[in-house]
Amino acid sequence: MFLFHPMDFLIFIAFGLSLWAQFRVKGTFKKFEDVPTSSGLTGAEAARRMLDANGLTSVPVEHIPGTLTDHYDPMSRVVRLSDPVYFGNSIASLSVACHEVGHAIQHKVSYPMLVARHRIFPVVNLVSGVAPLLLLAGFFFKMTGLLLLGIIFFSGAVAFQLITLPVEFNASSRAKELMVKMGFIRNSEEGGASKVLGAAALTYVAAALISVLELAKYVMIFRSSDD
Repeated sequence: MFLFHPMDFLIFIAFGLSLWAQFRVKGTFKKFEDVPTSSGLTGAEAARRMLDANGLTSVPVEHIPGTLTDHYDPMSRVVRLSDPVYFGNSIASLSVACHEVGHAIQHKVSYPMLVARHRIFPVVNLVSGVAPLLLLAGFFFKMTGLLLLGIIFFSGAVAFQLITLPVEFNASSRAKELMVKMGFIRNSEEGGASKVLGAAALTYVAAALISVLELAKYVMIFRSSDD
């Protein structure tokens, strides 16, 4: 029952959605990577201007190898942009670059959901690795205590996934607003930016959905084993 549960059908569908979302991210980025912005700015230039305009002059913009490896590092307080984003001047490049700056702005203003994610990350990073072992041991040895503990630990990982959603959507919202306000893109180019950022957000939605369904599965197993 642990290995083959009725919930696995929904999890399989959600996993398929996740794969499709990842494919869509790459496809959408590739499509708008070939569409230059009217401003002609590169992702690195746009990120630098947006950081400076928001009082984040001390936050550097660094180049990182690869594609779609872009991220904001809250520990080092640095925005890192991949090859096509750092050097590119496309709608895709600026959208991704400004999204990462959105996270830096969240950090500066102590956006509540970002603060919550940072605070629970060390704990979640620890318990998420232990949770699968507890769940397996609890099921195979019929120890409901271990199973319940595994569910509690896994719930922390699910909470982290859910908290990530508003963090990502808010960063994208900030990016789109400032890109237009600061003249990086025109209003007519905003639709393309929305598609790039929306495709990326869908990957987080799919990941959260998988986690929620898996948690529901474990809870159902626990309830049946406790009867």
